[in-house]
Amino acid sequence: MEPTNQKQPAFRNYHVVAEQAGLALIAALRQFLPGQSWSAVRRLVHHRHVEINGNLSVDEGRKLRLSDVVKVWRDPRSAAPRDDDVTIRYQDAHLVVVEKPAGVTTLRHSEERSWSPRRRQLQPTLDEMVRRILARKSPPKPRGRAGKRGYGPRVRAVHRLDRDTSGLMVFALSAEAERRLVQMFRKHTVRRVYQALVQGRVETRTFTSDFVPDRGDGRRGSTPLAGVGKHAVTHVRPLEYFDGYSLLECRLETGRTHQIRIHLAEAGHPVCGEKVYHQPLFAPPRPDHSGAERQALHAAELGFDHPITGVPLHFEMRLPPEFARLIVRLRGKGP
Repeated sequence: MEPTNQKQPAFRNYHVVAEQAGLALIAALRQFLPGQSWSAVRRLVHHRHVEINGNLSVDEGRKLRLSDVVKVWRDPRSAAPRDDDVTIRYQDAHLVVVEKPAGVTTLRHSEERSWSPRRRQLQPTLDEMVRRILARKSPPKPRGRAGKRGYGPRVRAVHRLDRDTSGLMVFALSAEAERRLVQMFRKHTVRRVYQALVQGRVETRTFTSDFVPDRGDGRRGSTPLAGVGKHAVTHVRPLEYFDGYSLLECRLETGRTHQIRIHLAEAGHPVCGEKVYHQPLFAPPRPDHSGAERQALHAAELGFDHPITGVPLHFEMRLPPEFARLIVRLRGKGP
Protein backbone atom coordinates (compact mmCIF):
# COMPACT_ATOMS: atom_id res chain seq x y z
CA MET A 1 0.00 0.00 0.00
CA GLU A 2 1.40 3.41 -0.97
CA PRO A 3 1.53 6.18 1.66
CA THR A 4 -1.61 8.09 0.60
CA ASN A 5 -3.65 7.91 3.81
CA GLN A 6 -3.83 11.48 5.13
CA LYS A 7 -3.92 10.16 8.72
CA GLN A 8 -0.42 8.81 8.29
CA PRO A 9 2.55 11.04 9.16
CA ALA A 10 3.88 13.16 6.29
CA PHE A 11 7.05 11.05 6.14
CA ARG A 12 9.05 8.36 7.91
CA ASN A 13 12.83 8.19 8.21
CA TYR A 14 14.81 4.96 7.98
CA HIS A 15 18.51 4.86 8.90
CA VAL A 16 20.70 2.46 6.92
CA VAL A 17 22.60 0.08 9.20
CA ALA A 18 25.57 -2.16 8.49
CA GLU A 19 23.42 -5.09 7.31
CA GLN A 20 21.76 -2.89 4.69
CA ALA A 21 24.84 -1.10 3.38
CA GLY A 22 25.37 -2.05 -0.25
CA LEU A 23 21.76 -3.05 -0.85
CA ALA A 24 19.82 -1.57 -3.73
CA LEU A 25 17.28 1.03 -2.64
CA ILE A 26 14.35 -1.16 -3.60
CA ALA A 27 15.71 -4.09 -1.55
CA ALA A 28 16.20 -1.88 1.51
CA LEU A 29 12.66 -0.51 1.16
CA ARG A 30 11.34 -4.04 1.33
CA GLN A 31 13.06 -4.34 4.71
CA PHE A 32 11.93 -0.92 5.90
CA LEU A 33 8.33 -1.61 4.84
CA PRO A 34 7.60 -5.25 5.76
CA GLY A 35 4.57 -6.64 4.03
CA GLN A 36 4.92 -4.39 1.00
CA SER A 37 5.26 -6.11 -2.36
CA TRP A 38 8.11 -5.52 -4.79
CA SER A 39 5.73 -3.71 -7.12
CA ALA A 40 4.47 -1.47 -4.29
CA VAL A 41 7.93 -0.31 -3.21
CA ARG A 42 8.94 0.11 -6.86
CA ARG A 43 5.98 2.46 -7.34
CA LEU A 44 7.06 4.47 -4.30
CA VAL A 45 10.43 5.08 -5.93
CA HIS A 46 9.18 5.79 -9.44
CA HIS A 47 6.33 8.02 -8.22
CA ARG A 48 8.75 10.27 -6.28
CA HIS A 49 7.93 9.31 -2.69
CA VAL A 50 11.53 8.49 -1.69
CA GLU A 51 14.47 10.69 -0.75
CA ILE A 52 18.01 9.74 0.28
CA ASN A 53 19.76 12.19 2.58
CA GLY A 54 17.18 14.81 1.68
CA ASN A 55 17.49 14.36 -2.09
CA LEU A 56 14.83 12.83 -4.31
CA SER A 57 15.80 9.40 -5.66
CA VAL A 58 13.91 7.72 -8.49
CA ASP A 59 16.61 5.11 -9.11
CA GLU A 60 15.51 1.82 -7.57
CA GLY A 61 18.95 0.29 -8.10
CA ARG A 62 20.93 2.92 -6.21
CA LYS A 63 23.28 1.26 -3.71
CA LEU A 64 22.91 2.52 -0.17
CA ARG A 65 25.77 3.42 2.13
CA LEU A 66 26.11 3.07 5.87
CA SER A 67 24.49 6.03 7.66
CA ASP A 68 22.33 7.01 4.66
CA VAL A 69 18.89 8.21 5.71
CA VAL A 70 15.99 7.08 3.52
CA LYS A 71 12.85 9.20 3.83
CA VAL A 72 9.54 7.82 2.55
CA TRP A 73 6.94 10.54 2.00
CA ARG A 74 3.19 10.09 2.20
CA ASP A 75 2.73 12.41 -0.80
CA PRO A 76 4.89 12.53 -3.94
CA ARG A 77 7.68 15.08 -4.17
CA SER A 78 8.05 17.55 -7.01
CA ALA A 79 9.28 16.09 -10.29
CA ALA A 80 12.98 16.35 -11.13
CA PRO A 81 13.90 19.32 -13.37
CA ARG A 82 13.84 18.79 -17.12
CA ASP A 83 15.89 20.34 -19.90
CA ASP A 84 13.13 22.91 -20.46
CA ASP A 85 13.64 24.14 -16.87
CA VAL A 86 17.18 25.32 -17.71
CA THR A 87 17.47 28.77 -19.30
CA ILE A 88 20.47 29.81 -21.40
CA ARG A 89 21.37 33.44 -20.61
CA TYR A 90 24.51 33.77 -22.73
CA GLN A 91 26.46 31.59 -25.14
CA ASP A 92 29.43 31.94 -27.44
CA ALA A 93 32.20 29.63 -28.63
CA HIS A 94 33.97 29.73 -25.27
CA LEU A 95 31.35 29.72 -22.51
CA VAL A 96 27.68 29.44 -21.62
CA VAL A 97 25.83 31.07 -18.71
CA VAL A 98 22.69 29.29 -17.50
CA GLU A 99 19.95 29.61 -14.91
CA LYS A 100 20.07 26.46 -12.80
CA PRO A 101 16.83 25.17 -11.25
CA ALA A 102 16.85 23.68 -7.77
CA GLY A 103 16.76 19.90 -7.53
CA VAL A 104 19.60 18.99 -9.88
CA THR A 105 23.31 18.44 -9.21
CA THR A 106 25.94 20.24 -11.27
CA LEU A 107 27.96 17.12 -12.12
CA ARG A 108 27.51 13.40 -11.82
CA HIS A 109 29.15 11.70 -8.83
CA SER A 110 32.03 9.37 -9.68
CA GLU A 111 30.07 6.24 -8.74
CA GLU A 112 27.32 7.25 -11.19
CA ARG A 113 29.50 7.71 -14.28
CA SER A 114 29.10 4.07 -15.31
CA TRP A 115 25.32 4.30 -15.26
CA SER A 116 23.38 3.33 -18.36
CA PRO A 117 21.75 6.11 -20.42
CA ARG A 118 18.36 5.09 -19.00
CA ARG A 119 19.50 5.46 -15.39
CA ARG A 120 21.09 8.81 -16.23
CA GLN A 121 17.81 10.06 -17.67
CA LEU A 122 16.03 9.27 -14.40
CA GLN A 123 18.29 11.70 -12.53
CA PRO A 124 20.02 14.04 -15.00
CA THR A 125 22.82 16.41 -14.05
CA LEU A 126 23.05 20.04 -15.10
CA ASP A 127 26.09 19.60 -17.35
CA GLU A 128 24.31 16.81 -19.25
CA MET A 129 21.16 18.91 -19.59
CA VAL A 130 23.11 21.90 -20.88
CA ARG A 131 24.94 19.75 -23.39
CA ARG A 132 21.65 18.40 -24.77
CA ILE A 133 20.23 21.93 -25.00
CA LEU A 134 23.28 23.17 -26.90
CA ALA A 135 23.12 20.15 -29.20
CA ARG A 136 19.54 21.04 -30.20
CA LYS A 137 20.62 24.61 -30.96
CA SER A 138 23.62 23.59 -33.09
CA PRO A 139 23.85 21.68 -36.40
CA PRO A 140 24.84 18.00 -36.06
CA LYS A 141 28.56 17.27 -36.00
CA PRO A 142 30.30 14.19 -37.44
CA ARG A 143 30.78 11.22 -35.19
CA GLY A 144 34.08 11.08 -33.40
CA ARG A 145 35.79 10.40 -30.12
CA ALA A 146 33.83 13.24 -28.49
CA GLY A 147 30.65 11.17 -28.66
CA LYS A 148 27.53 10.58 -30.71
CA ARG A 149 26.44 12.72 -33.62
CA GLY A 150 24.70 15.89 -32.52
CA TYR A 151 25.42 15.41 -28.81
CA GLY A 152 26.78 18.93 -28.50
CA PRO A 153 30.06 20.48 -27.30
CA ARG A 154 31.87 19.38 -24.21
CA VAL A 155 30.56 21.29 -21.20
CA ARG A 156 33.31 22.03 -18.69
CA ALA A 157 32.37 22.87 -15.08
CA VAL A 158 34.46 25.61 -13.43
CA HIS A 159 32.34 25.97 -10.27
CA ARG A 160 29.30 24.29 -8.71
CA LEU A 161 26.01 24.96 -7.00
CA ASP A 162 24.47 22.54 -4.53
CA ARG A 163 21.57 20.39 -5.73
CA ASP A 164 18.94 22.43 -3.89
CA THR A 165 20.48 25.83 -4.70
CA SER A 166 19.10 27.67 -7.73
CA GLY A 167 20.79 30.41 -9.69
CA LEU A 168 23.33 31.54 -12.24
CA MET A 169 26.22 29.35 -13.37
CA VAL A 170 28.89 29.55 -16.05
CA PHE A 171 30.34 26.57 -17.93
CA ALA A 172 33.39 26.71 -20.20
CA LEU A 173 33.07 25.36 -23.74
CA SER A 174 36.75 25.58 -24.72
CA ALA A 175 39.91 24.40 -22.99
CA GLU A 176 41.42 27.91 -22.83
CA ALA A 177 38.23 29.41 -21.37
CA GLU A 178 38.17 26.61 -18.80
CA ARG A 179 41.76 27.26 -17.76
CA ARG A 180 41.24 31.01 -17.40
CA LEU A 181 37.87 30.76 -15.64
CA VAL A 182 39.31 28.32 -13.11
CA GLN A 183 42.07 30.83 -12.38
CA MET A 184 39.52 33.64 -11.99
CA PHE A 185 37.49 31.62 -9.48
CA ARG A 186 40.68 30.66 -7.66
CA LYS A 187 41.75 34.31 -7.43
CA HIS A 188 38.22 35.34 -6.34
CA THR A 189 37.80 37.86 -9.18
CA VAL A 190 34.34 36.55 -10.08
CA ARG A 191 31.45 38.46 -8.49
CA ARG A 192 28.97 36.03 -6.88
CA VAL A 193 26.02 37.30 -4.90
CA TYR A 194 23.37 35.06 -3.34
CA GLN A 195 20.05 35.62 -1.63
CA ALA A 196 19.33 33.50 1.42
CA LEU A 197 16.33 33.24 3.71
CA VAL A 198 17.53 32.39 7.21
CA GLN A 199 16.17 31.93 10.70
CA GLY A 200 16.39 34.87 13.08
CA ARG A 201 17.46 38.48 12.61
CA VAL A 202 20.84 39.09 10.99
CA GLU A 203 22.53 42.48 10.75
CA THR A 204 25.19 43.54 8.24
CA ARG A 205 28.40 41.67 9.02
CA THR A 206 31.31 39.66 7.65
CA PHE A 207 31.90 36.01 8.56
CA THR A 208 35.53 34.89 8.64
CA SER A 209 36.74 31.43 9.62
CA ASP A 210 38.82 28.46 8.52
CA PHE A 211 36.99 25.41 7.17
CA VAL A 212 37.86 21.77 7.76
CA PRO A 213 36.18 18.78 6.05
CA ASP A 214 35.11 17.24 9.37
CA ARG A 215 34.23 19.43 12.35
CA GLY A 216 33.82 16.35 14.54
CA ASP A 217 30.56 14.78 13.35
CA GLY A 218 31.33 14.15 9.68
CA ARG A 219 30.10 17.56 8.51
CA ARG A 220 32.17 20.44 7.16
CA GLY A 221 32.66 23.35 9.53
CA SER A 222 34.98 25.93 11.05
CA THR A 223 37.93 25.17 13.26
CA PRO A 224 39.40 27.34 16.05
CA LEU A 225 42.88 25.89 15.44
CA ALA A 226 45.35 28.32 13.91
CA GLY A 227 46.97 27.31 10.63
CA VAL A 228 44.43 24.56 10.00
CA GLY A 229 41.77 24.53 7.31
CA LYS A 230 40.92 26.78 4.37
CA HIS A 231 40.15 30.46 4.86
CA ALA A 232 36.53 31.42 4.15
CA VAL A 233 35.01 34.93 4.03
CA THR A 234 31.32 35.78 3.48
CA HIS A 235 29.81 39.28 3.53
CA VAL A 236 26.10 39.56 4.34
CA ARG A 237 23.58 42.38 4.58
CA PRO A 238 19.83 42.25 5.24
CA LEU A 239 17.39 42.91 2.41
CA GLU A 240 14.16 42.40 4.36
CA TYR A 241 13.04 41.24 7.80
CA PHE A 242 10.04 39.04 8.61
CA ASP A 243 8.69 37.68 11.87
CA GLY A 244 11.54 35.40 12.91
CA TYR A 245 13.37 35.40 9.56
CA SER A 246 15.77 37.50 7.47
CA LEU A 247 16.23 37.72 3.72
CA LEU A 248 19.94 38.32 3.16
CA GLU A 249 22.27 39.29 0.37
CA CYS A 250 25.41 37.16 0.70
CA ARG A 251 28.55 38.04 -1.24
CA LEU A 252 31.32 35.47 -1.47
CA GLU A 253 34.87 36.70 -1.07
CA THR A 254 36.11 33.11 -1.12
CA GLY A 255 34.26 30.14 -2.55
CA ARG A 256 34.51 27.17 -0.19
CA THR A 257 32.10 24.25 -0.37
CA HIS A 258 28.82 25.06 1.43
CA GLN A 259 30.41 28.32 2.63
CA ILE A 260 27.25 30.43 3.05
CA ARG A 261 25.29 27.60 4.62
CA ILE A 262 28.03 26.84 7.13
CA HIS A 263 28.75 30.43 8.15
CA LEU A 264 25.09 31.25 8.72
CA ALA A 265 24.35 28.01 10.56
CA GLU A 266 27.35 28.40 12.86
CA ALA A 267 26.11 31.89 13.74
CA GLY A 268 22.76 30.42 14.77
CA HIS A 269 20.92 31.41 11.58
CA PRO A 270 20.61 28.32 9.39
CA VAL A 271 19.22 28.70 5.88
CA CYS A 272 15.52 27.81 5.79
CA GLY A 273 15.01 24.32 4.38
CA GLU A 274 18.55 23.33 5.39
CA LYS A 275 18.98 19.56 5.67
CA VAL A 276 22.64 19.24 6.69
CA TYR A 277 23.82 22.24 8.73
CA HIS A 278 20.63 22.77 10.72
CA GLN A 279 22.16 20.66 13.50
CA PRO A 280 24.81 22.26 15.76
CA LEU A 281 27.80 20.13 16.68
CA PHE A 282 26.68 17.34 19.04
CA ALA A 283 23.28 18.98 19.52
CA PRO A 284 19.77 18.25 18.24
CA PRO A 285 18.58 19.87 14.98
CA ARG A 286 17.06 23.33 15.13
CA PRO A 287 13.34 23.29 14.28
CA ASP A 288 12.41 25.01 11.02
CA HIS A 289 8.84 26.28 10.75
CA SER A 290 9.39 28.40 7.63
CA GLY A 291 7.69 25.97 5.28
CA ALA A 292 10.58 26.17 2.80
CA GLU A 293 10.12 23.58 0.06
CA ARG A 294 13.88 23.34 -0.39
CA GLN A 295 17.09 25.01 0.72
CA ALA A 296 16.27 28.76 0.46
CA LEU A 297 19.52 29.79 -1.24
CA HIS A 298 19.70 31.40 -4.68
CA ALA A 299 22.70 32.55 -6.76
CA ALA A 300 21.17 35.84 -7.88
CA GLU A 301 24.14 37.63 -9.44
CA LEU A 302 27.18 36.57 -11.47
CA GLY A 303 29.78 38.91 -12.94
CA PHE A 304 33.19 38.43 -14.54
CA ASP A 305 35.37 39.56 -17.43
CA HIS A 306 35.10 37.29 -20.45
CA PRO A 307 38.09 34.93 -20.17
CA ILE A 308 39.02 35.34 -23.85
CA THR A 309 37.84 38.80 -24.96
CA GLY A 310 38.04 40.59 -21.60
CA VAL A 311 34.58 42.12 -22.10
CA PRO A 312 32.77 42.59 -18.74
CA LEU A 313 29.76 40.28 -18.34
CA HIS A 314 27.13 40.68 -15.66
CA PHE A 315 23.94 38.70 -15.05
CA GLU A 316 21.11 38.84 -12.53
CA MET A 317 18.34 36.30 -11.93
CA ARG A 318 15.07 36.76 -10.07
CA LEU A 319 14.03 34.42 -7.29
CA PRO A 320 12.43 31.26 -8.72
CA PRO A 321 8.68 30.77 -8.12
CA GLU A 322 8.89 28.47 -5.08
CA PHE A 323 11.30 30.86 -3.32
CA ALA A 324 9.20 33.91 -4.25
CA ARG A 325 6.04 32.22 -2.91
CA LEU A 326 7.78 31.61 0.40
CA ILE A 327 8.68 35.30 0.69
CA VAL A 328 5.11 36.36 -0.09
CA ARG A 329 3.80 33.98 2.55
CA LEU A 330 6.19 35.32 5.19
CA ARG A 331 5.05 38.83 4.38
CA GLY A 332 1.57 37.69 5.31
CA LYS A 333 0.26 38.27 1.81
CA GLY A 334 -0.26 34.69 0.74
CA PRO A 335 -1.46 31.27 1.97
